[in-house]
Amino acid sequence: MQPRFNFAKAAPDAYKAVAALEQYVQSSGLERRFIHLIKLRASQINGCAYCVDMHVKEARHDGLSEQWINLMCVWRESPVYDARERALLGWVDAVTNIAKTGAPDADYETLKAHFSEKEMTEITVAIGAINIWNRLAVGFRSQHPIDAATKAA
Repeated sequence: MQPRFNFAKAAPDAYKAVAALEQYVQSSGLERRFIHLIKLRASQINGCAYCVDMHVKEARHDGLSEQWINLMCVWRESPVYDARERALLGWVDAVTNIAKTGAPDADYETLKAHFSEKEMTEITVAIGAINIWNRLAVGFRSQHPIDAATKAA
């Protein structure tokens, strides 16, 4: 897979607009673990290797466990996530796949049981923001860096 072009250079004002939305998400007051959860789960769903690589590294840097990070792709089968995280994961899945799911009432009611209307709005904006980044990175084939090889134990 080859990169198509650098979208930030091609349309700097568009890039700045998306970056401004990202800055809002980062300063919204949402817990860091929730931002990591949103970014990583949506990026997994969207098949965005660039963003999965970035958000796994950021989650590790912020001290989230390898198990918490690694099991996110199979979150429904793992007890590692608490009730708030599970409600949020269900909403990320529903909103990221909105054309298929229609954001079901059951997922909304589960989210509503754990978050305020303000938080639900900020969560949904964060989901929208990472979906924009994913569409740019996947659409224009952004390449994640390759880490130095390590030897197996």
